[in-house]
Amino acid sequence: MFDFSQYLGFLLFLTILTMGFWLMFFLIGFVQYWVGGALWEMYKERKAKKSQAE
Repeated sequence: MFDFSQYLGFLLFLTILTMGFWLMFFLIGFVQYWVGGALWEMYKERKAKKSQAE
């Protein structure tokens, strides 16, 4: 049978695992948003430079 300390260790493991999963999920979304915004700004700058040259 399990001791109370083993149960607390298992809960601690699940807590850390869950926090790590959600942090990874958040960071992946944030990085995609950051890269997408940078690409969009680069596209707008190129478009403005091209229209300025004409």
